[in-house]
Amino acid sequence: MTIRVLVADDQALVRAGFRMLFSTEEDIEVVAEAGNGLEAIEKAARFDPDVVLMDIRMPELDGLAATRQILAADAEARVLVLTTFDLDEYVYEALRVGASGFVLKDEPPEQLLAAIRTIAAGDALLSPTVTRRVIEQFTRIQRPEPPKELQELTPRELEILHLIASGLSNAEIGQELFISETTVKTHVTHVLAKLGLRDRVQAVVLAYQTGIFDPGSLRRGSPAD
Repeated sequence: MTIRVLVADDQALVRAGFRMLFSTEEDIEVVAEAGNGLEAIEKAARFDPDVVLMDIRMPELDGLAATRQILAADAEARVLVLTTFDLDEYVYEALRVGASGFVLKDEPPEQLLAAIRTIAAGDALLSPTVTRRVIEQFTRIQRPEPPKELQELTPRELEILHLIASGLSNAEIGQELFISETTVKTHVTHVLAKLGLRDRVQAVVLAYQTGIFDPGSLRRGSPAD
């Protein structure tokens, strides 16, 4: 199965670089390019890509606003945010509005390729390089009351949520709790369903935005399994 990617970046040379990188991969194809947020929205609707690779800073309409509109039009869309700075406040906002993950532009090509595949598979990804600093941003905002749906979680599911928020992958959670990865995936599915969340990134946002867990408990960032 070929992963169809829309590359949205205001720099033509950057887009060309991504196209060249992806052309060496048999399972990834660039189906469209966009030079600004408005064009990204239009081409996302026209080409229905599996993954939108979205630069956060673009003219006319930035990547944050474009991400919000793309997801408003198609809740199943998968947006992978690109940013130059790991302290970029837009990263937090992009995750809050529903982006499936983010990576830094200066990370190794293989990490970007892995991120594309992770997002296309329906999982979510938080770059290890920036997870902790983004989580710290959550502590600076006014915290809403935790959702009542949290009370529906079993003790095991609450433990799973805590470990997701700590940045552990499914495999790492399994090792931590001495259960199989398949069992972890089942618990994660139940947690997301009960809380009405689309993926692990939103679970992390919920956990820290509402103050359910202390950022000090974040063990290490790792890609979601």
